[in-house]
Amino acid sequence: MTPLFSRSGTGRTGLVTLICGALAAGGLAAAGAAALEPGAASASSHREAPLISGTPQYDNTDLYAFVSPDKPDTTTIVADWIPFEDPAGGPNFYTFADDAQYDLHIDNNGDARGDLVFRYTFKTRTRNGNTFLYNTGPVTSLDDPDLNVTQTYDIELIRLKNEHVMSRTKVADDVPVAPSNVGKASMPDYGKLRAQAVYRTAGGAATFAGQADDPFFLDLRVFDLLYGGNLSEVGRDTLKGYNVNSIALQVPNDLIRESEHQPVVGIWSTTQRRNARGYYSQVSRLGNPLVNEVVNPQKDKDRFNASQPAHDAQFLKNVTDPELPKLIESIYKIKAPAGPRNDLVDVFLKGVKGLNQPPNVRASEELRLNTSVKPSMHPKRLGVLDGDNAGFPNGRRLTDDVIDASLQVVEGELVGSKNDLGDAVDENDRKFEKSFPYVAEPTAGSRGRLAKGTTAGTDVRSQLGDALQPAGSSAAGSGDTMLIAASAASGAAGILLIGTAFAWWRRRMQRAY
Repeated sequence: MTPLFSRSGTGRTGLVTLICGALAAGGLAAAGAAALEPGAASASSHREAPLISGTPQYDNTDLYAFVSPDKPDTTTIVADWIPFEDPAGGPNFYTFADDAQYDLHIDNNGDARGDLVFRYTFKTRTRNGNTFLYNTGPVTSLDDPDLNVTQTYDIELIRLKNEHVMSRTKVADDVPVAPSNVGKASMPDYGKLRAQAVYRTAGGAATFAGQADDPFFLDLRVFDLLYGGNLSEVGRDTLKGYNVNSIALQVPNDLIRESEHQPVVGIWSTTQRRNARGYYSQVSRLGNPLVNEVVNPQKDKDRFNASQPAHDAQFLKNVTDPELPKLIESIYKIKAPAGPRNDLVDVFLKGVKGLNQPPNVRASEELRLNTSVKPSMHPKRLGVLDGDNAGFPNGRRLTDDVIDASLQVVEGELVGSKNDLGDAVDENDRKFEKSFPYVAEPTAGSRGRLAKGTTAGTDVRSQLGDALQPAGSSAAGSGDTMLIAASAASGAAGILLIGTAFAWWRRRMQRAY
């Protein structure tokens, strides 16, 4: 693959074309298994609007939907929240908000209105309020009393018709959430905790909520005036090492699609936050990736997050006359495509005709999935572009490389200009799982390099602590000796700090200013 940081003219043109089409429109077009038309798509929704950037617990970062590879009679939806979770970000680690409704919406007839809503609501409990610790000892199970801060959630299935609630059904009640992965000392077997957080309902569904590795992979530094203005900032996975809070839901296809003859569903996710008066208002929305980052201007971002797909006509001009190609032209002197971009409207807002466009579709921003397309035995990261109709843009799998697929199509792959351009980030830094919930385990807070002079499996002691050991004692001395040495080291350090501070204070008092 030719990386975008190549200094050749082709590499530069490829990057600009990618941003111009892929980020500006957000969809990748195809007609059946072989024929595709250029569209665009890419990235994720991290800190995409002014209001939501200040409230990360409510910020929906990514949405995935795919026919389950090991259970093809089901569909898996993965939605992520809380961008850029630093694994060591304690002592207040990452929780879902108690005053929020996290919703997964299903439109099963293409009319841009929700027919089903799976609503997740969370409750946080603290066992011991007299400690700053997230866990007070090693955690070996989700009901371990050493797990000081715990969360549970309920799921409600809401059926609607013409946006009116027809019925409500409790699908799950008081299900435990997988905690943040504090580190190896706190959670020696995190995989066991993850497994305990998978819950299967009586109706054949499965659910998971908890921390996970951020599954999206790309170089997100496009916002530094398009990769530094000279392509000097490409080729690194910006999201490597960060975690998110994930909700994963696996449901029977027959539950969410209109019928076997109309298997295409539109999916989007939202967050509603409760205000001081007890009412909920929508503060985040996500379907296809990177729409609100680079398609909508500042004046529309918060309004988009509060809107519904049925009202997307108000944002139409942002797609037909996108700003980003003009910015690219001003920086790289590459002429922007002529408008209006009605081709992008057909692809991005309706779905791909013959693949995942429902009949009588109403143009709206949703992630569309044909649930009748069987999973690929050997998934190809470029999806439909590489002949794999089970991949992007027919839904979005965790492994789909939407950046490279968009770049190659927009650069002319399907109209005679063969190329293998990409952003040099072809896969996630952590391997995805082969069964539900599929997302990779979160990076642990104790992932850092070992302290200087130590090796794996050894205790870390200060040089002063070592020096205070009695003559002739071994490095593996008694626990009492180790404790005394550590205490003496701390005391000596404290005396040294106090003495230094006092000397500084005396000099300070003698100064004239």
